[in-house]
Amino acid sequence: MSILNALPRKIRRHPGFGRVAALIGGGVMLALSMSTAQAVPSYARQTGSECAACHVGGFGPQLTPYGIRFKIGGYTDTDGKGGKIPLSAMMVVNATHTAKDVPAADKPTYFDTNDNLAMQEASVFVAGRLADNFGSFTQITYSGVDRKFVMDQADLRYARSLKLGDKEMTVGASLNSNPTLTDPFNTLGQWRFPYTSSDFNAGFGPMAPMVESLGGGVMGLNAYAFYDDSIYAELGLYTNLSKNTIRLFNTDDLGKFKGVGTYGRVAYFKDRKRDNFSIGLLGFSADIQPDRTELGVADKYRDLGIDASYQYLGNRKHIFTANASYVKEWQRLDFSQPGAEHNSINQLRVAGSYHYDQTWGGTLGLFDMRGKSNAGLYTSDTNGDGTGSPTGSINGRPNTSGYILQADWTPWGKEGSWGGGWANVRLGLQYTGYTRFMGGSTYLDSEGNQRRAHDNNTTMLFLWTSI
Repeated sequence: MSILNALPRKIRRHPGFGRVAALIGGGVMLALSMSTAQAVPSYARQTGSECAACHVGGFGPQLTPYGIRFKIGGYTDTDGKGGKIPLSAMMVVNATHTAKDVPAADKPTYFDTNDNLAMQEASVFVAGRLADNFGSFTQITYSGVDRKFVMDQADLRYARSLKLGDKEMTVGASLNSNPTLTDPFNTLGQWRFPYTSSDFNAGFGPMAPMVESLGGGVMGLNAYAFYDDSIYAELGLYTNLSKNTIRLFNTDDLGKFKGVGTYGRVAYFKDRKRDNFSIGLLGFSADIQPDRTELGVADKYRDLGIDASYQYLGNRKHIFTANASYVKEWQRLDFSQPGAEHNSINQLRVAGSYHYDQTWGGTLGLFDMRGKSNAGLYTSDTNGDGTGSPTGSINGRPNTSGYILQADWTPWGKEGSWGGGWANVRLGLQYTGYTRFMGGSTYLDSEGNQRRAHDNNTTMLFLWTSI
């Protein structure tokens, strides 16, 4: 595949490159060779619609107005024909190059310090209508980087429509494993750009707001309503999973919630057919004991955010989108830093995209995370006993910022494409550039050596396919 030549020669000469190139080529050929009945993702099978009806660019996860309503409606909309099995599968394969080799201590166990090739994830979904008014989005994933299975996502919904005065309203409830998983507007942590990123990427800062850091380690029950196709409101209560459940699901142990965590969300949505927009607020509050045995002592997190989105769909030939979110978190770390001053972080994320004919896409994303100076949080010593070289932020701040550029090709998924839009493949090239990392243009890596922010710049080629 000639697009593979975009990667550095060192990757192309890597001993495993041929295997991953074969995986990428094989994934494309697999999608080409499947019959329609085999290649349909479960939501498309259920509704009889092409992927572009629900998703911008003919591929998930960014939702159109129809996709937003489908999710709010509990994943239950159907073409009326029975016999649909709510199962799908997904695979992501990528090749990643970093501007400078990462320290050996930072690389994943089974991989190199640079130029890594991986089957990053393979997932099975129970996704679709399970009964009248009841649907599911549940994902079990095998990580080819960590070499383990995890319960990745769970969102079980009950929804129904009713009349309030002369207006339609959808009301529902969701049992889920992540606060931002439930959001339909693609602006919050779980669903915003980048929709896929390399596990070998340096990330977007030393920490994220707690509302975006709970995936897999909690369970929540949320009630929501969508009034007059315009006003969305949601309220959820969250608690930690038990240790036995965490072992079963292979997820991270966040500690124990003191009481329950609360999540609130309101948004205004306006669909004007040729275009649409939303603006919203979110709030989250939780007291978490990282050590479950230390009763009465907890770290306190309070999040407040604002978000907005815009889509120009026109006649679906030229599609423009813009998404933005800002979240401020106040932290009182009575367990992690007893007696220390209160901490805070601020996270800004912005992305804009253009798609031509639901096939060719380009996206620019910006990320910026800032926080108060806190040497105890953002620096450490290499030996862990106070005698090693310092690592982390030079100025004690977490500030990390940069940009993401992505170009992608989605050959099928729209009406009239091969297979009736039922085959699903996206091939893309993504570049992540850093202007600051861990406080500035330089920081101290895990070996105590000075490293520049742009040493972490990452190039990734990916194949993302689903059936």
